[in-house]
Amino acid sequence: MKFTAMPVAGCYLVEPEELADERGFFARTFCRNEFIAQGLNPGLVQCSVSYNHRAGTLRGMHFQKKPHEEDKLVRCTAGSIFDVVLDLRCESATFLKWTAAELSADNHKAMYVPAGCAHGFQSLVDYSEVFYQISETYHPESAAGVRWDDPEFGIEWPLVDTIMSERDRNFDLWVNAE
Repeated sequence: MKFTAMPVAGCYLVEPEELADERGFFARTFCRNEFIAQGLNPGLVQCSVSYNHRAGTLRGMHFQKKPHEEDKLVRCTAGSIFDVVLDLRCESATFLKWTAAELSADNHKAMYVPAGCAHGFQSLVDYSEVFYQISETYHPESAAGVRWDDPEFGIEWPLVDTIMSERDRNFDLWVNAE
């Protein structure tokens, strides 16, 4: 696997190294030893999937508060998404900075989201599916989020027309969430 550091500290784009022949290809998408060698958390304990009917669907910006912070490995298994990581770790050199990458079923890339960062995405095409591997079980009492359109962050979403849940649309602005 190839690990490319992203502009948010501890965030990586993870690309499988494909072994191709006339049948197609084979590639590892997760290897505990390679994650440890990169200093990443290999302890994935939960998997989840998100299916999105329409392009423009926006989910985020989600995170779990202490003591249930979570690392995530996010992959798009159908369609294409604009995947965003936002650093909410006040001790981080990249505090309040964001980074993004297109993840798709065609490019096979994944995003490693470190604990303490918020995560969100916008589907770029209809019928997009997102697969998450997560280091912590879900704790509803720790579930939190910040506004996707908060001017403090300046996230540049690719599609103007968005489909969102009321919960996501009404998260607090950062100034009110601190």
